[in-house]
Amino acid sequence: MLIYAKTHKGLVRPTNQDSLLVSHNLYGVADGMGGHRGGETASRIAVQVVRNLLQGKTPEEDTLRIGVEASNRRIFDMQRHEIALGGMGTTLTMLWESRTEMWIAHVGDSRAYLYRGGELVCRTEDHSIVGEMLRNHIITPAMAKTHPYRSVITRALGTDPAVEPDILHVEKKRDDVWLICSDGLYNMVEDDEIAETLSTLEGERAADRLLELALDHGGHDNVSLVLGRVTEVTTS
Repeated sequence: MLIYAKTHKGLVRPTNQDSLLVSHNLYGVADGMGGHRGGETASRIAVQVVRNLLQGKTPEEDTLRIGVEASNRRIFDMQRHEIALGGMGTTLTMLWESRTEMWIAHVGDSRAYLYRGGELVCRTEDHSIVGEMLRNHIITPAMAKTHPYRSVITRALGTDPAVEPDILHVEKKRDDVWLICSDGLYNMVEDDEIAETLSTLEGERAADRLLELALDHGGHDNVSLVLGRVTEVTTS
C-alpha cells in the first residue's frame, strides 16, 4: 500500500498520547489513556511490541493474536509494577497486509474504515459503552454523539491481564483505500465528510484534509490517522 500518516495533539490537549504504526506491511493507530506519561507509554509500547513480534512473519490469525496479547501483557505488567504508570492502557487498531488479504486486529474505539467503490464502511466495532448501546438499539446515532459516556471504552490493552482482540480479514482489491484513525478524527468529522474527502482527494492531500477537518471542527482530542491505498494484489 501507499501510506500517508498524520498525528496532531489537537487544539485542547496539552500533549499527544497517540502512537502510529507504519512499518513495511504493518499499519495502525494506538490511542493511549491513563494520564500524560501513562497514555504515551502505553500507546508506544503497544506499537513497539506488535511491530517487533510480527515484522517479517507471514500474516495469519494466530500470530496476529499472539502479537496483540503480548502487547497487552507487557503494558499490564508495567502499570502494575510502576506506580506512575498505574491505570494506563491503550486502544490498538491495526492492519497486517498479506499478498491477497488485509488482516485486522482491534481493541478499543479507534477505527478501521474501508473506502471501496465509492462507499465508506467501518470494518471495526467500537469497544465502548456507547458502542454497545448503539448495537443493542438503546440509543440512536444522533444520541451517541453527545452521550456523556461516549469516551468510556470497555476493552483496552493493558488494563487487564488478558484481552480478546477482534480479528478479521478482508480480501484485498486494487485501489481499496483504508483509513485507520483515533476517535479524535471520527468524533470531529462525520462519515459523509470522510467519504467526500476520499472521493475527491488522494494520498497526502486527502490525509492533510482529514486532519484539517478535525482541527477545523474543534480538535478536542489528539488526532491520528493512517491512510493507505492498495496498489497491488498478488494471487500467485
